[in-house]
Amino acid sequence: MDPETRKYAMQMAFASSIGIAMILAIFGCLLLGIYLDRKFDSGHVFSVIFLLIGIAAGFRNIYVLVEKNFTDEEQVIKRLKSEPHRQRPPAKKN
Repeated sequence: MDPETRKYAMQMAFASSIGIAMILAIFGCLLLGIYLDRKFDSGHVFSVIFLLIGIAAGFRNIYVLVEKNFTDEEQVIKRLKSEPHRQRPPAKKN
């Protein structure tokens, strides 16, 4: 496998982990909140607080993964524009 293909494969592997990172952060914090609510008999206070913390942590995870793996935006944009299926068809001549 050539280095460029390997690089793209690694980026796709990291990109596919974004959903897992988001779900684990949200549900992990939610389960912790539910556990604390049951332990301290506090209604849904901890569940709501930890759900919000989990959502924030999930979006932070996405941001960190994207920053870490997709830093060269100009190269990505050039590559996308050079793909043949993204080229504009020539204008029709009347």
